[in-house]
Amino acid sequence: MEDGHPVATPIQSNIEEYLRERLTPVDSAIPYLAGIEMYGASIPAGNVGGDLFEYINFPQRYNIDVRIANALQLAKTYLEHLSVGQPPRNNVDDHVLWLRRKSEPDEVLEAEYRQAKSSEQRRVAENLHELYTTAGVLLVDAQGHSTVSAKIASTVHSTFHAFMLSELDRYGTTTTELFEHINLRMAHSVTPRNELGREQQDFAREIATMLYGEIRPNGHLRFVNFGSPPPLKFSGESGCFVAMDTDHLVQFPALGLEIPQDHPDRSKYLSMAVRQRQINSSDVAEIALMSPGDIVFLYSDGVYDGSDEQGRQKLEWIIRDHQGRPAKDICHAILDYAIEQDEHIRQIGEEDRIDDKTVFILKHD
Repeated sequence: MEDGHPVATPIQSNIEEYLRERLTPVDSAIPYLAGIEMYGASIPAGNVGGDLFEYINFPQRYNIDVRIANALQLAKTYLEHLSVGQPPRNNVDDHVLWLRRKSEPDEVLEAEYRQAKSSEQRRVAENLHELYTTAGVLLVDAQGHSTVSAKIASTVHSTFHAFMLSELDRYGTTTTELFEHINLRMAHSVTPRNELGREQQDFAREIATMLYGEIRPNGHLRFVNFGSPPPLKFSGESGCFVAMDTDHLVQFPALGLEIPQDHPDRSKYLSMAVRQRQINSSDVAEIALMSPGDIVFLYSDGVYDGSDEQGRQKLEWIIRDHQGRPAKDICHAILDYAIEQDEHIRQIGEEDRIDDKTVFILKHD
C-alpha cells in the first residue's frame, strides 16, 4: 500500500496489460467505405477499464473469398445424388439418409430438399459478398472500471466473435440470433452449480451494455442496442443534433437482464424484466447519413449519459466547431472535453463518478 492506494502485483500487472491490449482498438483495423469516414477510441478510468471498442473489418478479419467458394461448392455438391451404399459427404446427405429410413420410397422428396439446401448456400455466398462493402462497430461497457470489469468486457468480446464465426458459416451475415445468444450467455443461470457460494439474497450481476452496428456505403447504420446510451445524429447542413424517430430506436436492457418469454431456456435463467418474444429484424434500428457532413456520434456513459441537456449542448458545440475536420479529430476533441470534466469532478471530491470513456464518430464525407 502506497499513499493509500493498493500496489499492483506482477501477476495483476500482467493481467491488466493483457486486457488493456485486448480491449484497445488499432487504427490498422479501420474499415474503408467509399464516402464514409470513421474513427473511435477508448480511455480507461484506471489501468484498465470496462469499455471495449472494436472495428469489425470483415475483409481483413475473415477470408471472405474462401467462404464464398466453399458456399458455392456446397451449393453444387448438395444437388448431387447419393448412391446406395455411398457414405454421406455432408449434412444434407446425412439428412437424406434419414429421410430414406423414415419414409416410404414414394414419400422421399430428396430432389426438392436438395434444391432448397443448395439455394440456401447460394444466398450465403451472396450475403458474404456484401461484407466487402460492410463495416461493423462493437461497443461494450461493463459496469465499473476494474480488472473484473475489463474481464467482463473481454468475455462479451470473445462470445461475440465465437458466434460471429457461426453466423458467417451458416448465413453469410449477422442475424438477430447472434444477439439473443450473447444476451443469454450473460444471464444468471439457475442451475445448482451457480448457487454454490451465493446467498439467496445476493442478486449481484455482471452488468454490461452492448451496441453493435453495421455501416454500408449508402450511409445507413443499422444497429442493435442493449442498454447503451442512444446514438446522436449531427446534421452537417443545420449544424446541430437533429431529432430522431425514437419509436424506431429500439433499446433493450443491459445484457443478461431480460430473457424473452418464448426462449426455450427461459426457465433456466433469472430475468429481471419481461420481453414477450425473441429479437427479430424489426428490432434493428437504423440511422441514415444523407448529406455530406452528417455525423453519427456513439459513446459510453463515461462521456455522456444521454440525459443532461447542458452536456448535450456542449457536445453539439464541439462537433460543430470541428465538423469540417477528420473523424479522428472530432473523436479526440470530445475525449479531451470528457477528460476536462473529470478534473472538475475531482475538484468537488466525487472521483467515484469518473468512468471509462469511449467515442465513435461516423461521418459522411
